[in-house]
Amino acid sequence: MEEIPKFVTTIVEYVSTWGLRVVGAIVLLIVGRMVAGWAKKAMVKALGKTRVDQTLVPFVSGMGYYLVIAFVVIAVMGLFGIPTASFVAVLGAAGLAVGLALQGTLSNFAAGVMLLLLRPFRVGDLVEIGGELGII
Repeated sequence: MEEIPKFVTTIVEYVSTWGLRVVGAIVLLIVGRMVAGWAKKAMVKALGKTRVDQTLVPFVSGMGYYLVIAFVVIAVMGLFGIPTASFVAVLGAAGLAVGLALQGTLSNFAAGVMLLLLRPFRVGDLVEIGGELGII
């Protein structure tokens, strides 16, 4: 008969320890997602007021959104006691490996972003490239 109270106290102990962390993690995820959404809307609004090309706005705001979400996920992992410094180091190393593997593709992507930022031409402009005449 004494095993039941011991079992109950063990369950209560685990629930009080991990239950609050789980509730805190859920609240942090919900609030973090809301903040990421607000940040995305703020970026869209701010970029809409600048001279940044409109094709670049969804990309930049989406990157900002996912950056905030990544920070929130790392914060939740820290809430559960997972060492976040080593996790961030692994993410950095993985990012470096992917960047080196896709070096040619990323350079072309960066060139496209630079074209959009510097805007030597706009949508509707008439251009001649390689002897071909066309409208952008």
